[in-house]
Amino acid sequence: MPQLPEQIRHFLETPYPLTQAQIAFYEQQRFIKLKQVLNAETIAFFNEVITEQVAVMNQEQTALEERSTYGKAFLQLFNLWRENELIKELVFSKRLGQLASELMAVNGVRLYHDQALFKEAGGGITPWHADQYYWPLSSDKTVTAWIPLQATPLEMGPLEFSAGSHAIVEGRELEIGDESEEIIQKTLRVTDFEHVIEAFDIGEISFHSGWIFHRAGANITDQMRKVMTVIYMDKDMVLKAPDNANQDNDWKTWCPGAQIGAVIETPLNELIYSN
Repeated sequence: MPQLPEQIRHFLETPYPLTQAQIAFYEQQRFIKLKQVLNAETIAFFNEVITEQVAVMNQEQTALEERSTYGKAFLQLFNLWRENELIKELVFSKRLGQLASELMAVNGVRLYHDQALFKEAGGGITPWHADQYYWPLSSDKTVTAWIPLQATPLEMGPLEFSAGSHAIVEGRELEIGDESEEIIQKTLRVTDFEHVIEAFDIGEISFHSGWIFHRAGANITDQMRKVMTVIYMDKDMVLKAPDNANQDNDWKTWCPGAQIGAVIETPLNELIYSN
């Protein structure tokens, strides 16, 4: 396996300075896009490493046109950090962990899990949804870093946000699919929340909280849209009793051994950053 170049290691340990205005924007809108979080060298390196790991782990054999809406949205692989030490360097980097901690205004973050989301050429939409529907977590102190591994124009299906929509309760009970796309879209259409649809530059990353509604368009290019994501939670996050079968499954899968009412600190939920 290749080694992580020392200049990339150093870069990933270097803090990304946030302004008070940026922190305030995230607090109000519960998402933010930040430019040049990663430099071109770092993106190019992890594009290659993560692409190779996804190829090893991917077991999807069903033709794209024969899959469900969810299946057409992306190839989804989890906890690549456990399979690849180089990817762990990115997932556990202080640069990203500090950003997650400062945006959430907490004293540190643990890993919930990572996932690669590769939207194939011709891949369909990612329906409107809120991630925290799936998570047995006692607070909303969660944030997902959405890391495109290439420049992502609108034609590739970048992540879209309904700014400030974490305030909406209707639709939180829906798992991702055709129903969530239809119902949440109708709900958002009659609100004043801005629908943010923007391309991503090289090195630009978004962060969004667990209850904000978001989606992505179809990939109408002939290239794979490669994205790595890391889900962070408050280092003091407590496991709650699951509200649905998906949360029960997440408990067993991503927090095995954690106890209801206790801080989630299993071997899969390591401390990434603490101030």
